[in-house]
Amino acid sequence: MKKLQLLFLVVLVLLLVACSGGAGGQAATTSPTPPPVNGFGTAQNHVHSLVVLPDANQTLVMATHYGIFRSQDHGATWQKTAAGPNEPMQGLMSWWLSYNPLDPERLYVLTLPAVFPYSGTVGLYTSGDGGKTWQLSIPVSSLPSGNIYFAQAGNDSPSEVYIYISALGPLGLKVSMDNGRHFSQAGSPLPFGSLLGLLPIPGQPGHLLAYGNDGAAITTDRGKHWQVLSDIQGGIFQMTTPGPNDPIYASGDAGVYTSTDGGKSFTLVYSQHYYASLTASPQQPQVVYGKLGLGVYRSTDGGKTWTELPVIRSSQQALTGDVLAADLSNADQVYLALSYPTVVYHFQDAGNVWKSLTPPV
Repeated sequence: MKKLQLLFLVVLVLLLVACSGGAGGQAATTSPTPPPVNGFGTAQNHVHSLVVLPDANQTLVMATHYGIFRSQDHGATWQKTAAGPNEPMQGLMSWWLSYNPLDPERLYVLTLPAVFPYSGTVGLYTSGDGGKTWQLSIPVSSLPSGNIYFAQAGNDSPSEVYIYISALGPLGLKVSMDNGRHFSQAGSPLPFGSLLGLLPIPGQPGHLLAYGNDGAAITTDRGKHWQVLSDIQGGIFQMTTPGPNDPIYASGDAGVYTSTDGGKSFTLVYSQHYYASLTASPQQPQVVYGKLGLGVYRSTDGGKTWTELPVIRSSQQALTGDVLAADLSNADQVYLALSYPTVVYHFQDAGNVWKSLTPPV
C-alpha cells in the first residue's frame, strides 16, 4: 500500500509542475496557440475540477487549464467566465474549485500560470454570483511560503474559506472569515504535516476532516483540537458526502471507507482498490460513483459493491481534480468531465448511455 501512496503523491506533484511550469510559476508555452477543437478550446485543454451547484438550474461550473466554463441549462450551452482576453485570470489556469453550501453562489478557485507571459495575478479568486463573475481575493505574493495547495469553502459561515500552504507543514492550514481577503491560523498545528484535502462536514459548523498521505483526523472546534482517526490505515486521497447527516465516503490506500457517525469513526467497506474520484447522490446517499483508470463505476449499497458503467472510448479521462459530479436531482445520473481535449458527458441510466454536453467550436 505504501507504493500506491507514493505513486499518488508523485503523480500529483508531476501534474502540478506540468500545469504550472515549475516552481517558479512560469510555463514553457511560448508557441502560437493551436486552433480550438470544441467550445472548450484546444486539444491541450484539460479539466481540474467540476462542481454542480444546488440552485434551481443545477448550474455546472468547470475549472480547466485554459479557463472557467459555466452552464445554467444542464449543459446545453456554456459560457467562458474567466481567463479569456481582458477577463480575470488572463493567462492563468484554474485549480481546485469549491462552493460554500451555506451560500451556493459563493465559489472559490485557485490559479497558477497557464502560459508565459501572463497578465493575471496568481492567487485565490472568488465569485459571489455562482461563477458568472470573479474577483481576486488574495494574491499568493502576500502569503507566506509560496503557493496554496488547496482552497475549501467552510461550514461555519457563508464567507468562511480554508486554504492549505503545504510548505508550512502542520502550520499550513489557514482560515478566512471574509471570503479570502484575510487569513489567520486555523487552530492548533495539524497532527501530520501533509494534507491532500479538507472536508467541512455539512450541517456541523466547525467539524472538519483533514486527510492526506498520513491518514485522516477530525476536529469539532474549527481546528483547536485534532483527533487522528485510528481506524483508517494508510493514506486517504479523497473524501465526499452528499449532505448533512449522510454517510461520509473516503478513498485511500486500503480501499473505500464509510462513516455513519459524522466522521468520528470509519469502516472499510471495499478493499480491492481505491477510486481516484468519488461523488455521492444527495437523493439516495447510498449511491456512490467512482473513477478508476478509464472506467466509471457505481455502487448502490454505500460502497460495498461496484458495477462498471458503459465505457466512453472517445477520450482519456482527466488525471487531476474532481472530474465526477453527482446529478443533484437524480441518483441514477452523473456528470463526467474528460481531458485532452476537454469534454463533458452526462450519464442517463434510463438509456444506459452517456450524452455529450460538449459545445461545438
